[in-house]
Amino acid sequence: MIILEFKARGKKAQYQSIDKAIRTTKFVRNSCLRLWMDNKRLSKYDLNKYCKTLAKNFSFANELNSTARQAAAERAWSSIARFFENCKKKVPGKKGFPKFQKHCRSVEYKQSGWKLSPDKKSITFSDKKGIGKLKLKGTWDLWRFDKNLIKRVRIVKRADGYYVQFCISVDVKEQLEPADATVGLDVGLKEFYTDSRGNTEPNPRFYRKGEKRLKFYQRRVSRRKKGSSNCKKAINRLGRQHLKISRQREEHAKRLARCVIRSNDLVAYEDLRVKNMVKNHCLAKSINDAGWYQFRKWLEHFGTKFGRVTVAVNPAYTSQNCSECGEIVKKSLSTRTHVCKCGCRLDRDQNAAINILKRALGTVGHTGTWIDRRSRYANVDPNASGDLTSTVLGSGQVQQVESLSEESPRL
Repeated sequence: MIILEFKARGKKAQYQSIDKAIRTTKFVRNSCLRLWMDNKRLSKYDLNKYCKTLAKNFSFANELNSTARQAAAERAWSSIARFFENCKKKVPGKKGFPKFQKHCRSVEYKQSGWKLSPDKKSITFSDKKGIGKLKLKGTWDLWRFDKNLIKRVRIVKRADGYYVQFCISVDVKEQLEPADATVGLDVGLKEFYTDSRGNTEPNPRFYRKGEKRLKFYQRRVSRRKKGSSNCKKAINRLGRQHLKISRQREEHAKRLARCVIRSNDLVAYEDLRVKNMVKNHCLAKSINDAGWYQFRKWLEHFGTKFGRVTVAVNPAYTSQNCSECGEIVKKSLSTRTHVCKCGCRLDRDQNAAINILKRALGTVGHTGTWIDRRSRYANVDPNASGDLTSTVLGSGQVQQVESLSEESPRL
């Protein structure tokens, strides 16, 4: 499954129609959630049936395509299902009880309500919202795919305009020659990551570099009268700057992950809970700016695509244990060199990366060079210290990886 994204070009009236469709999507989603809160025993199919009732009672809901209303109901059910799953797994802390959506930025159609032009350079939406024909601007080769492979079409509103996304059901796997190499990665704030061979990748710090500009646009927003047209323009300019930084961070993580996966047969990294780590207010900004989660999700995506093995291991004591003798050498965050009484002297991050790789190899029960395909390791000891993320089909991480597919044409 891949997602192709194009910039949508239209008139001002068409953009206003898209906004109406997005607001209707939010209304349907929140209405279905309200129905579930009043009747907790309802199922996914009951919410889909309720969409028909909403269309009868509200004319603006009837103007939206029926499959788009069903997609909105499915959004409500996905939040409900996630809540039940977290309760079943006994996730610590808040379980994520479904909330009403305040801001919605997309409307999704299934296999009806839209039609591609013969040259696939424009798309026409045929529901009663009045969106009409939108030109598609982009470099993706949409013409290579048959129309029947397109399962979903989504219109997304961002600070710099509107985009049309196509969800295409195709196999994105590629076969690579064995690289005869394994690597462990330790992510950090000083360096983006340090591998088990001692190589480092500098941390670009996109947010820190763009923070001065962000403050400038934020001051502009503060000076404008709330609700005025100038205030809306200032908010949009601030949003575009945030969007630029977000795209820089995502593209950087994507390119690094692809290079690492193509160069190694096994990639080991820490199973970090970034959501919990950012609760430390002293480091929250730096951790978010580093983009560790984006890097991990692209590692898993490319691991699935190229048939490589990615292993997330328990991060406990990877920095404290000696990679040579295994003794615990306690050190603070300011101590950047690992020195052990056994004579081992390494950079702190490289020592952690070596421990991560050893723990990953111990998890899968292999101690030599990794050249076999991941299918050989489907049966893993459940008491092992690591966690196979891209190797065991049916795990939660695989579903997360499959939702990722937006790749640059140059990747």
